[in-house]
Amino acid sequence: MPIDPYRRISNWDAKYKTDRIKATLDDKRDAMLSRVTAVVPALAAMESQVKQVVDGLGVETIQIPFYLDFGREIWRLQDQDISGETLAIQVGHILQQWAARGLTQAVLEAIRTQVFNVGPPTP
Repeated sequence: MPIDPYRRISNWDAKYKTDRIKATLDDKRDAMLSRVTAVVPALAAMESQVKQVVDGLGVETIQIPFYLDFGREIWRLQDQDISGETLAIQVGHILQQWAARGLTQAVLEAIRTQVFNVGPPTP
């Protein structure tokens, strides 16, 4: 039997009381800020390295955000402590995904090796 729409609305209204949400965020803000403060400099440095690689390879400006997204995906894997051959395999899948979307494989491989020091997976 479907849930009564009025009950759904009532549940939603109770869940999204802004004073409750604000109190929760106020309690978590210091820890959230410390995590962001610890992570953002490393992320910005990685993005700068990716930009240097793509600039050196003559990538058009309009395509740079896509290469940055590729770099962020690899960075996220490394941030999850994935390394070695597992990382190489995962990066290989991500590389193929972005190549299928129309990015240049040679540029993606340059980012993989020059920025992240990850080689191709062993066959």
